[in-house]
Amino acid sequence: MEITNTEMAAAWEGEADHWVRAADRYDAAAAATWQTFLDQGHVAATDRVLDVGCGTGQSSRDAGVLASAGSVLGVDINQRMLDEAAIRTRRAGQANVRYEWADAQVHRFDVAAFDVVISRYGVMFFADRLAAFANIAAALRPGGRLAVLAWQALDRNPWLVALRAALAVGRDLPSPPLGAPGPFGLADTDAAAAMLTEAGYASIAFVPIEAPMQLGRDTEDAWQYVRGMGLYRGLTEGLGETAKADAIANVKQLISDHTTSAGVMVESASWSITAVRRPHLRVPRSR
Repeated sequence: MEITNTEMAAAWEGEADHWVRAADRYDAAAAATWQTFLDQGHVAATDRVLDVGCGTGQSSRDAGVLASAGSVLGVDINQRMLDEAAIRTRRAGQANVRYEWADAQVHRFDVAAFDVVISRYGVMFFADRLAAFANIAAALRPGGRLAVLAWQALDRNPWLVALRAALAVGRDLPSPPLGAPGPFGLADTDAAAAMLTEAGYASIAFVPIEAPMQLGRDTEDAWQYVRGMGLYRGLTEGLGETAKADAIANVKQLISDHTTSAGVMVESASWSITAVRRPHLRVPRSR
């Protein structure tokens, strides 16, 4: 397999074991937002679906249920997560769902092979967004649909703002830049729309989804989940003993403050981004 997005491939390799161990927690955390996205009707019964950045495969399996007379191909840059996806899919008995190790930025998909491309928080990490979305457009049939879920900006996500504040312990943390490979890669709607237009899409729309995230079933479950996050590990690495103890106390207090009868609930904001592949593609230059 050709990989050009090497930095992100290495980053996800470092995260893979945690994501596999915590797969059920990650799926539960975003369940309300993801269900709202699915209820928007992006996948039809006979669709051929491409799921980009499928991770451990919950999004592909859900698409496979909706595309009951169609098929789903889930692709991801990390083989460890795909192995777990395959195990879970075999266990579910979903013969219409399969997986392939691929860097969607450059992978040679069959031309016009899919009716719809979906993604659950998997398309914000491309090193070259224009090249990636143009490549994905070529895999769609003319008139085929793009429907992806991506985070809104940091300041629109109270759960991340609060978690970063808890971990700052007196530090001035830089904000992740909009548009850079990472969680907020598609948060700037004007820039994302311009990029998608150049990549071969029309009828581009951004629909906000604001829904609670469940960090855990209870305080202990949430703490075990949060302490394994890359954000937590990155912002506590190198802290002195006192500062780290303060950071832990702050996070535990944050969890306690958001504990409800439904679990540890925090507010989040995402974009449901939709577009249609134009009938005639002009392959843009990558930047």
